[in-house]
Amino acid sequence: YRVADDPDQSCRIARNIIFGKMHTARWSIERTRRDHGLRLDEKKLLDASHKIQNLLPDVLQETSPDSLRGLEGIGATAYFGVFNEMILNQDDAFSFQNRSRRPPLDPVNAMLSFAYALLSNDCVSALESVGLDSYVGFLHRDRPGRSSLALDLMEELRPCAADRFVLTMINNRKMKPADFVWRENGSVTMKDDARRIFLKSWQEKKQSTITHPYLGEKMPWGLVPYVQALLLARTLREDLEEYPPFLWK
Repeated sequence: YRVADDPDQSCRIARNIIFGKMHTARWSIERTRRDHGLRLDEKKLLDASHKIQNLLPDVLQETSPDSLRGLEGIGATAYFGVFNEMILNQDDAFSFQNRSRRPPLDPVNAMLSFAYALLSNDCVSALESVGLDSYVGFLHRDRPGRSSLALDLMEELRPCAADRFVLTMINNRKMKPADFVWRENGSVTMKDDARRIFLKSWQEKKQSTITHPYLGEKMPWGLVPYVQALLLARTLREDLEEYPPFLWK
């Protein structure tokens, strides 16, 4: 609570989180460029990757929470600006123009919002399991009813856990245009059967194995939010000097 009340200490943790998010977003772009560069607009992907890379030193030096959010916004714009390039199944229904939240206005945004909700729930559980209050954030400020610290924790996991998962669901044709409903107000929602397929695949993803970049140990994907919550708790209790973000490649 005292760290959350101190803008300098909050920013110290928040900038590591944003650094992790931007690093992971960049490597998501780089992975697509490496694997599919010949069939995509490689220059567009490379430009976005370089733009995000150039922001990383500024993020680590930033001491103002508002300026940090500004840098994060620039990085997110560059990242989502090439998100459509990473969709290999180029059905018109899965075209992505920009991020829309409330409500999602296309199938891609509908899946992203659902994946973020699932990831947020996992982060809430992880934080509570290590004794942290999920409603007290460092990057996302306190707001009644909002699990701000869970939103903080999930930031660095969005590109690798949620976004890549949605891309896989589209590119492997596990989701089809018929799985969505277009409503009169312009919003798009997933049908119940599609939601069940999505959830089943999400649970399977959580069982797959990854080597944690900081600990160097193999573990299921589903354990990553818990490990990051534990590292955050150790940082707050001064067992670690700096919070080590999840630097996925």
